[in-house]
Amino acid sequence: MSSTSQAPSSGARTAHPDHLGHVIFIAAAAAMGGFLFGYDSSVINGAVEAIRDRYDVGSAVLAQVIAVALIGCAIGAATAGRIADRIGRIRCMQIAAVLFTVSAVGSALPFALWDLAMWRVIGGFAIGMASVIGPAYIAEVSPPAYRGRLGSFQQAAIVIGIAVSQLVNWGLLNAAGGDQRGELMGLEAWQVMLGVMVIPAVLYGLLSFAIPESPRFLISVGKRERAKKILEEVEGRDVDFDARVTEIEHAMHSEEKSSFKDLLGGSFFFRPIVWIGIGLSVFQQFVGINVAFYYSSTLWQSVGVDPTDSFFYSFTTSIINIIGTMIAMIFVDRVGRKPLALIGSVGMVIGLALEAWAFSFDLVDGKLPATQGWVALIAAHVFVLFFALSWGVVVWVFLGEMFPNRIRAAALGVAASAQWIANWAITASFPSLADWNLSGTYVIYTIFAALSIPFVLKFVKETKGKALEEMG
Repeated sequence: MSSTSQAPSSGARTAHPDHLGHVIFIAAAAAMGGFLFGYDSSVINGAVEAIRDRYDVGSAVLAQVIAVALIGCAIGAATAGRIADRIGRIRCMQIAAVLFTVSAVGSALPFALWDLAMWRVIGGFAIGMASVIGPAYIAEVSPPAYRGRLGSFQQAAIVIGIAVSQLVNWGLLNAAGGDQRGELMGLEAWQVMLGVMVIPAVLYGLLSFAIPESPRFLISVGKRERAKKILEEVEGRDVDFDARVTEIEHAMHSEEKSSFKDLLGGSFFFRPIVWIGIGLSVFQQFVGINVAFYYSSTLWQSVGVDPTDSFFYSFTTSIINIIGTMIAMIFVDRVGRKPLALIGSVGMVIGLALEAWAFSFDLVDGKLPATQGWVALIAAHVFVLFFALSWGVVVWVFLGEMFPNRIRAAALGVAASAQWIANWAITASFPSLADWNLSGTYVIYTIFAALSIPFVLKFVKETKGKALEEMG
């Protein structure tokens, strides 16, 4: 699915103030998919130990149930573009909203472990769709002058969704007396945690009926007049909309459809630039960031932190994630992508190394010694902060900018697939690795964070301030 046409003539570069509020509402409504992306990705954090206990499963099986959603994510992301090009962006959002709702209800009321895994895959498919549709739709309806800021709504919504899920989990755990399997509303607390997602899922679906279809899609199916009316709603009245529609049509016809075959070349199967994109995606995941969002409650409980406190620390980590993301959004165009990535890598090495050191100490009465406990807690927040202000945002900016026009769509698809696969590898392996040696696991993540520094220095080129046509 294409993202947007070239920037229009100068008359269309700014939206009138009375239109801007409407455009912000449209972008915010579309970004609800990002909120659900973040919420559904991390809400499982509150249910991990309860699922282990209820179904009496070991770490390896538990990890597969947690990680299986990522298979759905990969499929959803791979197919969403084609679905949206065929039936429209809004219909695609509505399908995702239905899948989020079905997944929430099914996950809250599972018969057994196998169907819980199935509902997780369905939710993952919705996440994958939302990860593609939201940014593309926002880009297509935003006036060029505001596209960058409105586009950042998606990433902001994701990190807010993560934080809200942890806050809700913490509140529900307190309501259940600190027991993940405690009774709450006739169910166990963890079931309610997973079921609460019905509320934002239904809201997402309702909002999708209140926003217009993408003008670009309407033009692609021949609905020029409807497209002109929507362009007038979002870009103001002082524009030649016949010329604007013609411009979009010309841009769509001139775009080349990149294919997987276009990525081949060089002595290592893919072109070097494609391998660099894959490397960025893999390093982003191999530092272990999703352990902080899928397993943090389990992690803290494993070193003796009270369950209620462990949920609270998961929430504070999510707040740090939001702060870091906001810092990145402010500085990515000022400082540049490459310096921000390097700063983040150094900070992550420090945070992860301190966590590895703290977890290397033996537990005393089931807990880490006080000093090591505080070091582990602070270091975990430092790690998330430096990830969020750098790699969490910068990698997606790089992937959107670094590839030549002719292969951009296909190369981005390969790099994004590598990211989901790397995410799955970390998510599926953590429980077993932690059982083996928690400190050793964090040493592995520290090594990958350290290796990311020479990788960026040697292979990654700065893309700040360059036109997309300059990428080669």
